[in-house]
Amino acid sequence: MLSAVFERARSENRLAFIPYLMAGDPDVTTTEQFIGALSADGADLIELGVPYSDPLADGPTIAAAGQRALGNGVGLLEVLALAKRCSGNSAPIVLFTYYNPVYQFGVRRFAAALTGAGVAGVIVPDLALEESAELRAALAEQGLEMPLLVAPSTPSGRAHRIAEAAGGFVYVVSRLGVTGAGNAPRFALLRAQIAALRAVTSKPLAVGFGVSRPEDVRSVMDADGVIVGSALIDRYAGTSGAAAVERVRGLVVPLIAATRR
Repeated sequence: MLSAVFERARSENRLAFIPYLMAGDPDVTTTEQFIGALSADGADLIELGVPYSDPLADGPTIAAAGQRALGNGVGLLEVLALAKRCSGNSAPIVLFTYYNPVYQFGVRRFAAALTGAGVAGVIVPDLALEESAELRAALAEQGLEMPLLVAPSTPSGRAHRIAEAAGGFVYVVSRLGVTGAGNAPRFALLRAQIAALRAVTSKPLAVGFGVSRPEDVRSVMDADGVIVGSALIDRYAGTSGAAAVERVRGLVVPLIAATRR
């Protein structure tokens, strides 16, 4: 269960650290090396992105990474194979995918394939709560979970319903717009958003979109976890293999240290 990730972090008086990787960028071998290194450095959960040609929630950094991965011939099957190779030797993996690849693959077949790959769950940012029941049910049959997103603009009643339906944790979108490290969240408003969610759910809250620096992490200590993606991808730009891994570790190690309360 994904909630166990956050329970362990809470018992150690820290936030859970969740890096996002685009599978296949800069290449599949390097992604696999990233997963191993980040797990060894203390990542609690890894979001593994499935490349997609029309990524509505992705800013330019992640969108470009997805295009590079697609150019490398990486699709859902390759991502599942990568996850399976890493399963059992890494932090738990949650896929991050848009709904079209899931629909094309088949909802029940997709849920079974996640189980076969050792994946713990899936995040689908373009699937509205009202349209998610079929996928959530198929995942539940496999013992898998589906975190759901709450944006700053989500009305309180709807946020409550989303939190009730979310599996594992609630993904707290820190600001309006797409992902990206260049536009930091407005932390006072974000803390108010977290407090409002605390009033309606006891599920873990993980903050993403725009978190890139240790001071950003220290600004959301009232959350349960922090998600970092675009800053990580920017860090290894133009490199691969061991050089890319060292660059990523140079970013991630101070971020993980900042999660300690």
